[in-house]
Amino acid sequence: MAEEKVNAEEQEAPVVKETVANVPMEDFDWDSYEAGDAVIGGASKEELAEMYDKTLSTISEKEVIEGEVITLTKREVVINIGFKSDGIVSRNEFRYNPELAVGDKVEVYVESQEDKKGQLVLSHKKARALRSWDRVNEALDNDEVIKGYIKCRTKGGMIVDVFGIEAFLPGSQIDVKPIRDYDMYVGKTMEFKVVKINPEFKNVVVSHKALIEAELEQQKKDIISKLEKGQVLEGTVKNITSYGVFIDLGGVDGLIHITDLSWGRVNHPEEIVQLDQKLNVVILDFDDEKKRIALGLKQLTAHPWDSLDTEMKVGDIVKGKVVVMADYGAFVEIAAGVEGLIHVSEMSWSQHLRSAQDFLKVGDEVEAMVLTLDRDERKMSLGIKQLKADPWEKIEEKYAVGSKHSATVRNFTNFGVFVEIEEGIDGLIHISDLSWTKKIKHPAEFTAIGEAIEVVVLEIDKENRRLSLGHKQLEENPWDVFEGIFTVDSIHEGTIVDIFDKGAVIALQYGVEGFATPRHLAKEDNSQAKVDEKLDFKVIEFNKAAKRIILSHSRTFEDANKSEEVAAKKAASKAAKKGVKKLNDNLEKTTLGDISELAALKNQLEANEGNSEGSKE
Repeated sequence: MAEEKVNAEEQEAPVVKETVANVPMEDFDWDSYEAGDAVIGGASKEELAEMYDKTLSTISEKEVIEGEVITLTKREVVINIGFKSDGIVSRNEFRYNPELAVGDKVEVYVESQEDKKGQLVLSHKKARALRSWDRVNEALDNDEVIKGYIKCRTKGGMIVDVFGIEAFLPGSQIDVKPIRDYDMYVGKTMEFKVVKINPEFKNVVVSHKALIEAELEQQKKDIISKLEKGQVLEGTVKNITSYGVFIDLGGVDGLIHITDLSWGRVNHPEEIVQLDQKLNVVILDFDDEKKRIALGLKQLTAHPWDSLDTEMKVGDIVKGKVVVMADYGAFVEIAAGVEGLIHVSEMSWSQHLRSAQDFLKVGDEVEAMVLTLDRDERKMSLGIKQLKADPWEKIEEKYAVGSKHSATVRNFTNFGVFVEIEEGIDGLIHISDLSWTKKIKHPAEFTAIGEAIEVVVLEIDKENRRLSLGHKQLEENPWDVFEGIFTVDSIHEGTIVDIFDKGAVIALQYGVEGFATPRHLAKEDNSQAKVDEKLDFKVIEFNKAAKRIILSHSRTFEDANKSEEVAAKKAASKAAKKGVKKLNDNLEKTTLGDISELAALKNQLEANEGNSEGSKE
């Protein structure tokens, strides 16, 4: 076998080598060689050239062949395709493959065997283009992993050079995790899989994510199979939302809810963690299929309540910061993760219903007294009004019965007005104690919320923290004076201010009001009085205790007419009496013949007088 190998090598060796090697240089006929007549080892110059040509590759122009990289420079790639000269290709045509090295096999397109300078002209770009669609389809059919060069960004993803074709890499297919900076991938060469080809529109879609999903799926199965509650794992912050943080546990995602980030209040997870941050987390829970994994961060540290000062007790004064506000109160953080509630009722001694926002706001630094403390339930209630003296302790001294004060209207009810004399001292003015003269249906007719009003303390109920106040008592009771002005049968001018089914309200002088029934509103021409009409009214009833004046307009003219009739009858009666007297005087002077006529006249006068007296009765 060794001899056969040697013989084969001898047969394959060019004859010229053996011939030239055996010819002494001093005996070589250089003149004949230059003339083309020299014979070396029995072979002429033409024969030697033909033998040399047979050692070279046979290539044709417009053909794609494979060559070997023999030299690399910054600008050029020298490629040997077995031709008598090497080809040079621009380095830019290999931009998609920055790992190109000497010895690599590459495909090139023979543009020309010899240009004007005698140089072999090759193109790698055209070679890729001619074979590109075949290669792309083969890669899709065989699920092949290929390399591509990311050229630039585009809407929704990246443009990738694959075999000279511009393929589309969707942003969602770059990686398994969300991409925040697309520019970092531009200019990189990465591995891809062809996932879709549209021959009609010459569209190619590639994915890098598909390469790592299979590997991650296996990693995910391995991780999930080993998960246990209470297990501590290292993860990377993958995404931050308003409700929590998604952690990559190495192919498996878990969620740290915002409430499990810290023992203290957290407004947004970004206050605690940052993207791509590595941290340890503890597994709190997961579903049966382990697709949803609940993680915790705060559970890796002791609960702040466990390290709370053991000497703290009810009655102690603590300092803290308002972290949350609600209508019913404020939550104050006195230590990281330790909060107490100040109920709105513990913010002021005032009994007037108010909102907690009237006293505090988020961020306020406050001092408060510990009212209740339950370490087992981890609850604490605080109060700030306890840091001030209770104004009701010496209420009799400061707000004695009969004392006058200025108050602020806080609220209305149908029966009165709630006012505040000072913070913590509230009182009620009953609707009947607002005015001596006005009939008030609702307190809003008399005053307004927020206005100042003068009051007199009428009664103190210290046990129930109530003050009965009055406003009208600031003045003397005008009804004592009215009693002498609005006497029965006195006539006064009044204005009708309101008419309803049962009668009308009449405004009189001095701000007092009277009442008249519909029957007493009839006018002399039998028409009915109207609102805003000014008329004379006669007082037919005055009740000081009930503060009531009953009036009548019709009585003003009815009584006048009666008076005139009575006066006329009295005048007639008086005239009749004078006539009788005169007659009697004349009778004494008459003759006997006149007696009968005078007697008849006397009887007639006496009859008239009798009728007049009967009418008067």
